[in-house]
Amino acid sequence: MTIIQETKTDDTIPSFHLYDIVRFAFSEGASDARAIAASDILVEEKFAKLCAACPSYGFSHSCPPHVSGPSGFRELQKQLPWAVAVRLVVPLSALFSAERQDLGRFLHELTSGIEAYAVGMGYTDSRAFAGGSCKGIFCREHSECRRLSGGLCRHPEHARPSMSGFGIDVLDLMKKCGWPSEFGGMKTTGDGESMSWLAGLVMIG
Repeated sequence: MTIIQETKTDDTIPSFHLYDIVRFAFSEGASDARAIAASDILVEEKFAKLCAACPSYGFSHSCPPHVSGPSGFRELQKQLPWAVAVRLVVPLSALFSAERQDLGRFLHELTSGIEAYAVGMGYTDSRAFAGGSCKGIFCREHSECRRLSGGLCRHPEHARPSMSGFGIDVLDLMKKCGWPSEFGGMKTTGDGESMSWLAGLVMIG
C-alpha cells in the first residue's frame, strides 16, 4: 500500500491528514493512492492541445476550451500545496468495451468522493480531476451540456474536469508516484489477462 511520497509537509496540511485522505481513497476502491507535493505535478501546454482531437471537445463545461487549462492549473498549484493521486487497475480489455463508461463513471465518483472527504476535514478549496470527458460519461444521451447553456449541471456531485484539459502529464505523475506507467501489459492476472489503469487527482487545500 503506497501512502505518501514525502513524510515532511508544510504547516498547512499535517501529514496525518494526508494519511487519512489516502486511506479513505483505498477504502473507496482505489487500487493505488499516494499523496505528493503539488509542485511535483508536471503541466505542459501540449497535453491540453491534444484534447482538440477528442469527440467531446467543446461539448462539456469541464473540458477545453471552456476551462482555464494549464495556466489555471499552475495557479492552483500555487494555492494548494498537496495532492492525492489515485489509480484504478483494470483489465486492458475493459477499456475497449462498453465497460469503459462504467469505469470512467466510477473514477469520477471516486475522485469527487475524496474531494468531499477533504472538504469535510476543512480543506474547502480541494478540487478533484478525473479522466475522460464528463459529457461522454454522464450525459452521453443528452445533446448538450446544461452548463454551456447557462443551466445547472445534471451530475454536480460526481462529474469532474479531465486532467488532460489542464495539461497534466499523467504518465509523469504515475512515475513520480512510483507506479508503472505502461497502458497495456502492465501486469497479468492468474489467467494471463493484461492489465491497464485509469487515473485521477485531487488537489488538497
